[in-house]
Amino acid sequence: MDSRTLIPKNSRLRSKTIGFSFFYYIWLFLFLSAIGWLWEVWLCLITDHEFINRGILFGPWLPIYGAGGLFLYFLLYRLKNHPVSIFFLAAIVCLILEYFCSWFLEKLWGIRWWDYSGYFWNINGRICALGGLVFGVGALLTIYILIPWFEPLYEKIPPRIRKTVGLILLFLFIIDAAYAAAAPNIGKGITS
Repeated sequence: MDSRTLIPKNSRLRSKTIGFSFFYYIWLFLFLSAIGWLWEVWLCLITDHEFINRGILFGPWLPIYGAGGLFLYFLLYRLKNHPVSIFFLAAIVCLILEYFCSWFLEKLWGIRWWDYSGYFWNINGRICALGGLVFGVGALLTIYILIPWFEPLYEKIPPRIRKTVGLILLFLFIIDAAYAAAAPNIGKGITS
C-alpha cells in the first residue's frame, strides 16, 4: 500500500514527489515527542523551579505526545476547517489515551507517573478537565502551527539524510525504550 494514501487530502505535501514515507512518520513522531518533552520540562521549570526529565524514557522525548499527535493528525487533519470540532474531538480522544496510558503504566510497573486527584473533574486521578482543555488547545496548535511548520523543514532535508538520521534517531529511541522497559525513569519529580 502506498503510504500517501494515509495522508489527509488537504495536506500540503500530499502531492509532492517525496510523498509521506516511513521516515516522514518517524521524524514527525520524534518531533512531536520532543515537543511534548519540552512542554513538560518547561512546566516543571515554571512550577517546581527545577529541571525534571519527564516521562518513563531517558531521552528528550515523550512517546505519548508523538503517538497522540500522529493519531490526531490521521484522525482530525481532514477537519482542518472546523477548529471547534478539532478542539472537542482532540480533548476526548486525548483524555481516553491518557487514561489508558496511566492505567497501563500502573499495571505494568505498579507506579503512577501522574496523579490529577487534586484537580477539578478528575477521574481516578488519571485524567481531569484541565487536561482535556490543554489537549484541545494542543491539538489546535499541532494541526495549525506545528505540522505546517514541520512539513517544509522536513522537505528541505535531503532524502539520504532523512533516511540516515531517521534510522539513527529510531535506533536511539528503541534502545531508550528497551532500557526503560526494564528500568523506567522514576527519578525525583517523575512519578506521583
